[in-house]
Amino acid sequence: MEAPPHSTRTGPVVAVLALAGTVAAIMQTLVTPLIAELPQILGTSSSNAAWVITVTLLVAGVCVPVTGRLGDLVGKRRMMLVCTVPLVIGSVICALSTSVVPMIIGRGLQGMGMGMVPLGIALLRDVVPAERLSSSIALVSASMGIGGAIGLPLAAAVAQYADWQVLFWGSAGLALVIGALIFAIVPDVPAGAKGQRFDVPGSLGLAVGLVAMLLAISKGADWGWGSATTLGLFALAVVALAAWGFWELRTRDPLIDLRTTARPRVLITNLASILVGVGMYAFMLIAPQVLQFPEATGFGLGQSMLAAGLWIAPGGIMMMIISPLSGKLINSRGPKTALVLGAVVIALGYAAALPLMGSAWGVMVAGIIINSGVALAYGSMPALIMSSVPLSETAAANGFNALMRSLGTTIGSAVIGVILAQMTVNLGGHTIASEDGFRTGLLIGCGVALLSAVVALFIPALRKADADEGGELQPAGTDPAPARA
Repeated sequence: MEAPPHSTRTGPVVAVLALAGTVAAIMQTLVTPLIAELPQILGTSSSNAAWVITVTLLVAGVCVPVTGRLGDLVGKRRMMLVCTVPLVIGSVICALSTSVVPMIIGRGLQGMGMGMVPLGIALLRDVVPAERLSSSIALVSASMGIGGAIGLPLAAAVAQYADWQVLFWGSAGLALVIGALIFAIVPDVPAGAKGQRFDVPGSLGLAVGLVAMLLAISKGADWGWGSATTLGLFALAVVALAAWGFWELRTRDPLIDLRTTARPRVLITNLASILVGVGMYAFMLIAPQVLQFPEATGFGLGQSMLAAGLWIAPGGIMMMIISPLSGKLINSRGPKTALVLGAVVIALGYAAALPLMGSAWGVMVAGIIINSGVALAYGSMPALIMSSVPLSETAAANGFNALMRSLGTTIGSAVIGVILAQMTVNLGGHTIASEDGFRTGLLIGCGVALLSAVVALFIPALRKADADEGGELQPAGTDPAPARA
């Protein structure tokens, strides 16, 4: 087996790529402590202020698969450096904003930088030796969850004890540091699909379809699921994505090779990724509310935003601890086993949450269990994908898988949001989510996690033809993990 280039000192490279993923996740959770104050800060309505969060999701959904394909065409390191530019510019615009429109523009630019994570995972295949590849993939994959869990209390502390603009000046500084580290430490390797052309019509078609679908899912509860706007967006998504698929199957150099994604191993992994995303996000929505609701509700724990973030943070730290173990499990038993086990552990975490949510300690324990399962599952998905696609499609395939996870979290947010909006109680003249609503949400998270485990069981073993085409086959384990041939 030929060692990948630049394989002598890969530790710093992996550390930089993991840090890049962590920073990208922090960007996403940055405004969470400001949600209640955004209308006052920006002088706008609550519905308009909600776009500050929604726009990041929409832009990231469009840009992640596009930057992945560009990474295959012009180089993954180059595209990671490109991704840092909108992160910096967007952060500065947000820091200087005094109204909602520039804030939305800035948050949209930050969403453009989210493609760094799948690019970094794909780059690992080019620079990390086979014996370290699985553990490196697991760490970088888990960095999004790590950043989200650790970033929340950090952002809450800054928002509570300093001006809110400091959050965005800090994020601009972090993006500059990441850009400098990528430039100095991450090696530049040849593009896997160099010479192929970029699929502009495919990019536009996917953008229209994704924006329509994600917008309908994320805003459907506010607009009404039966409203003309929501139904019209769903219809537009179906038409646009169908036309996009027709084009992709007939163009010479597609944005995403649908024939590759239709392989059972890739297709079922992406389906399981959606379900894991749904299952994971239920706890992320429920736990902060249970922690912060007043004790007068009978089930709220009366914690401040900062305290709530600190109770949740150990879950992110556990992901950091579990990630290397996930890599070892992938090497010994294969990524399919790691994915199934991860989904089962997530379900066990939800089962534990039902009796434990009456105390902050119980919420923390449930979060640790759930995030341990997420670390196992997220570490296995890129390994399954990259062992099944050609070298020229690794970044695009990882970008598409990241999109599937994001779609799962969006669906999870919408479903749990509807549950909590429908199952309410009245407290002091205010309508809030009820304890039964939270319990129903936890049961849904548990059920979806179990369903993802069942789906993952149907992932077929790696075919030799796929392994030869991808140039990756690991002899250890019953389900080969990726390694360089």
